[in-house]
Order: sequence, then C-alpha cells, then structure tokens
Amino acid sequence: MPTVYPEGDTTKKPFTDIYCELTDREKMTKVAEDQLVDFNVMNRTKKMDLVLFSDAIEHSVKIHRVITTEYGHALLVGVGGSGRKSLTELATFFAQFTIVHLEIPKGYNFASWREDLQVNLYKELAIEIKNMIFFFSDTQLVDEAFLEDINNILNGGEVPNLLTEGEIYVTILEMVKEANKNDAVFKEHEADNAYVYNKYITAAKQSLHLVLSFSYIGDDFKRRLRMFPGLVNCCTIDWFLPWPRQALKSVAQYFLGEVEDLPQIEGVVEICVDMQERVHKLSARFLSELSRYYYVTPTSYLILIKVFKEKLDTKRKFIRDTIGKYERGLIALDKATVTVKQLQIDLGILIPQVKTKAEAAAKKQIEIEIKRKEVEIEQAACAVEEDQAKKQKGDADEISADCDQKLAEVMPIFEKAVKAVGRLR
Repeated sequence: MPTVYPEGDTTKKPFTDIYCELTDREKMTKVAEDQLVDFNVMNRTKKMDLVLFSDAIEHSVKIHRVITTEYGHALLVGVGGSGRKSLTELATFFAQFTIVHLEIPKGYNFASWREDLQVNLYKELAIEIKNMIFFFSDTQLVDEAFLEDINNILNGGEVPNLLTEGEIYVTILEMVKEANKNDAVFKEHEADNAYVYNKYITAAKQSLHLVLSFSYIGDDFKRRLRMFPGLVNCCTIDWFLPWPRQALKSVAQYFLGEVEDLPQIEGVVEICVDMQERVHKLSARFLSELSRYYYVTPTSYLILIKVFKEKLDTKRKFIRDTIGKYERGLIALDKATVTVKQLQIDLGILIPQVKTKAEAAAKKQIEIEIKRKEVEIEQAACAVEEDQAKKQKGDADEISADCDQKLAEVMPIFEKAVKAVGRLR
C-alpha cells in the first residue's frame, strides 16, 4: 500500500485506510498466513486448516473491506466447501471484530430465532457497542420467515417490534443509559425511552454487519432474491467461483505435503488437478446432452485427496504388516538355526555318552538274563518242594482228621469214667 500524505505534506500524519490495488501480493500472502497462525493460536478449539491461495486471499480481503465499511453487509454466493465460512472467520480476525454464529439444534423454530436475535445479537451490542459480524448460512434457514427479519436488518438496522417491550428491552435501555451517563446531551433526554432506544439502534446499525452465505444451486436462491430485495440492494455480492487450476494445485500440494515419503508428489498433484478439471468438463457435457446439472464442489476435491491419503495409509500399513511378518519369520528362522547348531553340538557330546551307557546297559542285560535263568531254575525247584509240602500237608490233615474222629468216639467213655471215679470217692 503506498504512503499518502494529506495535501502532499509529509509533516502530517499519513492516511492509513486507502482504497487501492495491492501491488505486493507476496507480502499480502505472508500477512494472511501470519494472521491465520495467530488465529489458530488464539482459537485452539476451532483451528482452521486453510490453504491460502491467491483466490482465497482475495475473497478474505473483499470480505474484510466490506465489513469495515460503514453499514457494510456481504452476500457470499457459492457451493458447499468453497470456504465462505472459514474466510469470513479469517477476515473478521483481520479486522479484530467479533463474529456471531447461531446454533440450530433439532426443534429450532421461529420463536427460537427471535430469542437468539434478542439475546445473542442485540443484547450483546447493548453490553458493548462493538463491531460485530453476524454470519448466517442458507443451511440454517429452517423457516423462510427468518429472511424477512434479515431483510429488515439490512434495510433498517433492526427487526420491527423485536425490542419494543419485555425484559430484554428494559435491560438494553438500562445498559445504554449506563454507558452514556457522562454525556450531557444524553442526560437531557434520558427519561425519553424512545430517544434512548433510537440512539442505541443507530449505534447498533453502524456496528452490526451481516455476512450471508447462500448457494446458487436450485431455484430457492432466485426466489429468495426476488422476495427479499435487501439481499441484493444492501449487500455486496461476492461470488465464490470454481477454484482455478493454481488453487487446486496449491490445495493438493498442501495436503499431500503432509504425507511422509511421497517422492512422486508432483505427479500425484497433477493427477488430482486433472481429475477435478475433467469432471468439470464432463459435468458441462452432462448438462448439454441431458439437460441435468451435476455440481462439482471443492468438497468433492478435498474428499478425493482425503480418500487418496486414506487408501495410501491403508496400503502402506498392509505392506508394513506384511514386511513385519516376514521379518519376524526370518528372525524366528535365525533363532531356529542357532538352536539347531547348539543341539548338534550337544548331540556330539551326548552321543558317545549314550553309546557308553548303552554298552553298559547291554552288559547289565546279559547279567540280568543269566540271573533270570537261575531264578527260573530255583523257582522250578521250589515248585517241586511246594508240591511235596502240599502232599505232606494233605497226609497230615488226614491223620489229624482221623485222630479227631477217634477222640470224639473216646471222649464220651472218658467222661463216664470220670463220673464213675467221682462216685466211688
């Protein structure tokens, strides 16, 4: 940016905000990248992984110029994934403004929308009059009535009858009175709520900037522009056109640069860019031949790169696992070889010992065989003696039985004799 002094007088303070062409684009790229780093440091929960190619920087500069203009509002028109939200965040950070995003949960309705406008937008402006960016996307448009309120904000800076009564209205008036308590002119009209409210709305209108993100796909965009002319009349329109070849190449180089050990990166980048461009041409042919639209968005290009990285990681992991299996197999074979060699050494020592013990065992077997035969002879002799003893026992048993029989016959006579002797005495 050139340095321009008032009336050419270098003794005066130079102008700091001049609308002119950026001549040093490399410096602008460096400044934008530094700002992105600062943003990620200060916003660790919502870091942005952006590739700041020339078109992206131009869009962020345009958005910055619009929101820093008095009553400046922007309408960003493009398909999903073109970077409208991220570049708005970055441009807001450039300008040191505050950005507001509405959360659209399940069951969100018009009453929730009005409450968000009161609490998250106008009440916040009343707490502190500061430059605020209200970012709203057509994907959040669950009720077309939202656009009526947005159209009113664009045209008049407020939503009619939104803050005319209620607790929020009273709170805003109190905050405005507190903020201007030292203003003598304000003190004279402090009792007039209409004056206080108008002063607040004037300040809010100057501080509030809308950035709307709409897609041109389908008929809804055309219909909304016809129904709500403030979207065109009160907004600076920034078209996010398909990424040029240099942008596609920069994005591919950035994300594929994260891949380790990819020596053919330039070839892969060229393939990704060529695929995206050919799909664009095929979609145009598809439209001309079949009269049907097929939209090729930046998101599809990012998905292409993501899928390539995932497939590459999967294939590399498979190869690493296979190599690991072979390496573990080779290690096991090496260990087995060492073990076999040790076993061969041990066998060389043990085989002579085994032979010696086998010979001793054979001798011992022969001795045992000789003794076994001797034992068998002894057993045969014992068997003969046993038979004789059994025979003699049988004879003795017969004699004993005969004696018992004769004793049994004599005993009665003996008993009678004893009794007779007893009587004689």
